[in-house]
Amino acid sequence: MRLLFWFSACFVLFAYGGYPLYLYFRVRLTPRPIRRASIFPSVTIVMAVYNEEENLPSKLLNLAALDYPPDCLEIIIVSDGSRDQTNRILGEWQNSRRQAVILPRNLGKAGALNYGLAEADGEIICFTDARQTIASDGLKNLVANFADPSVGCASGELVIREDRSGLSSSGVGLYWRFEKHIRNWEGMTGSTVGATGAFYAVRRDLLLPLPTGTILDDVYIPLQVVRQGKRVVFDTEALAWDDLAPRLQQEFRRKVRTLAGNYQLLQLAPWLLTRSNPLRIQFVCHKLLRLLVPFALLGIFVSASCIRQGVYELAFILQIVLYGLATLSAMRAKVGFLSRLSNISLTFLMMNTAAALAFIYFITGKKAVWVR
Repeated sequence: MRLLFWFSACFVLFAYGGYPLYLYFRVRLTPRPIRRASIFPSVTIVMAVYNEEENLPSKLLNLAALDYPPDCLEIIIVSDGSRDQTNRILGEWQNSRRQAVILPRNLGKAGALNYGLAEADGEIICFTDARQTIASDGLKNLVANFADPSVGCASGELVIREDRSGLSSSGVGLYWRFEKHIRNWEGMTGSTVGATGAFYAVRRDLLLPLPTGTILDDVYIPLQVVRQGKRVVFDTEALAWDDLAPRLQQEFRRKVRTLAGNYQLLQLAPWLLTRSNPLRIQFVCHKLLRLLVPFALLGIFVSASCIRQGVYELAFILQIVLYGLATLSAMRAKVGFLSRLSNISLTFLMMNTAAALAFIYFITGKKAVWVR
């Protein structure tokens, strides 16, 4: 039991602390600067939408307000079998530089994006989603990274606005800030593992068709770019904004789908765990280890509850307190000065419960579908 405890504890510490610490020092010892410059190649923005009548009008206005030469910018929006007013909105919106592709049935995001890519003419393809707002200079800043010939993909930074729904930014917001630091450090020393799906761009000649049913295009595409010898970088000046999910349940479902997508990647691209993946170690440390943390937490809990003395007793009590605070936060109970800690505890528990459920999806063959 002691061996199980210490193995599990070290696993959790490395997954959340050891790898980020390694990146932190690597940035300071062996940085790889990016040669950014103000350039204006032809860009095609490709976006897949499904029943987005609520978000689409504001998104279209956002895209129209981007500070980029209009004659160098093309926008293609693919409606993936939408059944609401999305198709009507797109029909009134399109013109010579703005194209709407209406699919009669729902193919999933990957299939819809493939249709959009087939129509794209730009040297740079920019991907975005309907809900997020891109800064007016966001596209210009993102494209500036492609002045460096070693860069094949550039990811923007997603900024989560202050919470207006009850899901505290001290939880999900803190986790996302932690994740952005990791991505930034990875990009500053070589390539980041994946991109921000809400806003990223790729050289057109590096893009390959997405396999049917791909959940994480924003990880699959960047890893294909790296496989072809180019860098994937993270740009903190290319901003997009988003709100937290309105309800904890929605954020939980989104996280389950994302983590299930990491398992799916192993099926779609087995080469990710071979030497043909230049980011094999980073992929394992950044994406796969976190999937196993729930089982390490279970190992800590079981072993500590069996031994119940000294440091093991303390670890057992701390876990009980952690899960208790998370429960109070989920019930919206007022806990005074412990509110911030309880929100963080809830987010931690939610992330790891989602990872455990994603594993169940993986071994049972249940699919996580693309929904709004």
